[in-house]
This record gives sequence, structure tokens and C-alpha cells, in this order.
Amino acid sequence: MADLITQNNWDIVPALRALLKSEHFFDVLNMGCHIKNPIDHVVGTCRQFNIAFPNSSNLPDQYDGWKIIWGFLYTLTMEPGEPPNVAGWSAYYQEPQFHELWINSDTLPSRNQMTDVLAATNGHTQYGVNLKIDLIAFAQQFSNPGDPNVLIADSAALLSPNDIGATQTAFLKTILLSNQSADYYWTNAWDQYINNPTNTSYKATVETRLRSMYTYLMDMAEYQLI
Repeated sequence: MADLITQNNWDIVPALRALLKSEHFFDVLNMGCHIKNPIDHVVGTCRQFNIAFPNSSNLPDQYDGWKIIWGFLYTLTMEPGEPPNVAGWSAYYQEPQFHELWINSDTLPSRNQMTDVLAATNGHTQYGVNLKIDLIAFAQQFSNPGDPNVLIADSAALLSPNDIGATQTAFLKTILLSNQSADYYWTNAWDQYINNPTNTSYKATVETRLRSMYTYLMDMAEYQLI
């Protein structure tokens, strides 16, 4: 890598190209082994769940939406453009913990609280702006959301860089099935809503189960990894 940089007159692009095409970059041992920094966690959540922000037709609201994100990042000790000192954030240089410093008794509950509130019924409202995860729309992107096994597998594959394992998968399924044993308890609820999307009762049933499942999934340790 160093040779590539010097050979190309300090242009970093060839070195990055070699890195991103290397076997090391795709090695399973290098996946899900690093704790997300707060920006990766907060902005990544907004992007993964396609959270709607005010658009540029209303700049004050758009900036207020970004202020909400800044507030989350402030709580998680990583305000963009505001490093604590000239050395930057200690998680990037303080050995031997490095990235582990992003997680402590204050920041982990705050991470979970952020994802919990974004997935809540009313989302998070501040400065007159509401940010909220559309759980139904998120589930609809997958290949067969009416099948609880497929929905859980697809969701975990997207939201966790590592296999969450049989035990966690089974527990997520009990949440989605509301502690029932048969898959059709979810399939029927989903199909009823899809066939009658204006029925508030059907919608509430589906949203409640999805909310419980995704809240739990985002609170898992695996969701903190990248």
C-alpha cells in the first residue's frame, strides 16, 4: 500500500482501488469486527431505513432535521466538525481500545434510545420536524415479507454484518408471531393489511409486531458493528 502511494506521486486513489479489490477487504474475518462510530451509527440508520427528511423546498425545516441528527451525535460524543482536541477522537488513536471507546455505559443506552424513538409510533419530533422509520415500507422492500422466516433472514442480513445465529433468529420470530407457534399468525396479519391497507386495525397489528422486532434487532450488539 505504501509503495502504491509513493509510486503514484502520493495519489491515494490507486492504493484505495487495490485495497477495495483485494481478498482482505472481502475476508469474513474483517466483517462485523469494528464498532460503528456515532456518525456511522446515526447516519447509517437513517439511510438504511430511508428516513424521510424535509427537502430543500423548505430549507429551515431541512436544517432543523439535520439539527436533530447533530443532537443525537452530540449525545454520542461525536459532533461533526467538533473534535475534542487537535488529536481528534480518541477512538482513532487510543490504544489498545481504539474503536471500543465508542461504547460505554452512557453511549450504548443512548444508541438504543435513538433507534427506539425513531421506530416508535410517533417517531422523534423536535423543532417542528418529525423523523420516523416507516416500518411497513422497510419490510416491503424484501422478497417475501409475508413469510416470517424470509423477513427475519432478509432483515438480519441487511442490518447485521454477521450471522445473528439460531437463538437470536428464533427469538425474533417469537416477537413477530406474538409468541404464537405457527407461521401463519404473521402471514395472515400481513396479508390482511396488504389486501386492506386502509384498515387501521390491520395496519396497527402489523406495525406493532414489526416495531417490536426491529427495535429488538437494532438493540442487539450485532447492530453496533460494521
